[in-house]
Amino acid sequence: MTRFTLALAALFAMPCWGVCAQQPPASDAQTPQITTLVTIADARSGIVQRIDLGAPGDSPGDMVVFDEPLLNANYEPIGANSGFCIRTLPGKFSECQWTLTLANGTITVAGREADGGTSMIPIVGGSGDYLLVGGVMATTPNGDQTYRQVLTLHHLGPRKALDAAGGKPN
Repeated sequence: MTRFTLALAALFAMPCWGVCAQQPPASDAQTPQITTLVTIADARSGIVQRIDLGAPGDSPGDMVVFDEPLLNANYEPIGANSGFCIRTLPGKFSECQWTLTLANGTITVAGREADGGTSMIPIVGGSGDYLLVGGVMATTPNGDQTYRQVLTLHHLGPRKALDAAGGKPN
């Protein structure tokens, strides 16, 4: 290498000295806090509208639109469970998106839900106390038009108490 090339390389590296080598200190805001929240979606009341868009009966493209009560694990009202599902594989799967509305914010989930058994649905975001939240929701039909929803929340931002909804830090 020539002296000119070395000098040029040093000149371009200068702005980075003392900055690029430093790692930002770990803070609580950068370390995810994991919280578990158990809710019950109650399809026994509220709005549940089935829309037959494809061939008659269960077929691809059919929709379900819902706005139903959201309950805590003790079946006490804590908010609303609102969204829609589009049938992708008749008798087996739908692609769904819904929002859990609580007193202190919202949590939005979206993904593939099976007709039976437990489905793992990604948590795609939130608002209010749930701003910068991610994670996964395990949703299981109870057989009585209610669904047990266990949310594992990875909260990446400043966290406020989840007591109103019954959230428990892990």
